[in-house]
Amino acid sequence: MRQRRFLIPIAVVLVAALGVGLYLFQPWRLLTVRETHEALLVPTSTSSPTSTPATSETAAPVAETPREVAQGEWRSLEHATTGKASLIKLPGGAHSVQFAALDTSDGPDLYVYLSPHPSSSSEKTFGQGFTSLGKLKGNRGDQVYEIPAGLDVSTIRSVVIWCKRFSAGFAVAPLEQA
Repeated sequence: MRQRRFLIPIAVVLVAALGVGLYLFQPWRLLTVRETHEALLVPTSTSSPTSTPATSETAAPVAETPREVAQGEWRSLEHATTGKASLIKLPGGAHSVQFAALDTSDGPDLYVYLSPHPSSSSEKTFGQGFTSLGKLKGNRGDQVYEIPAGLDVSTIRSVVIWCKRFSAGFAVAPLEQA
């Protein structure tokens, strides 16, 4: 009888701790896949536009199209990540960030941050001075994020996939303009 009085509270504490641990860490997210298939603003195969000289002064002006102004491959931090991130200048002067062929682990509470720090910086610096573009849409595939109007894009040095819950970076890609 005494053993039962001792074991029941311990069992309750262990079950509660397990529940809290599962909620916080969500280990099943390492096995899940959230794919996104958004249309890229600049296709990756033709991301470097070539300019052709005008043959006459009366040539019709070419319509302005989105163009890649900076790009970089992902550098893994806490989780293996591959793909390409690009800074895109849109007609009218707005900017977006696009991820082509992103492949990383799923995780709890993942966000996309624009960072003023170079991609070679230590992981913890990416959690400071950033601009959040919102939650990561998916851990695989193509996706596009609008950059808020008024943000000085010349200060952007990298884009980061960041886990808010654990203050940890999944990956970082350079976005320094040439």
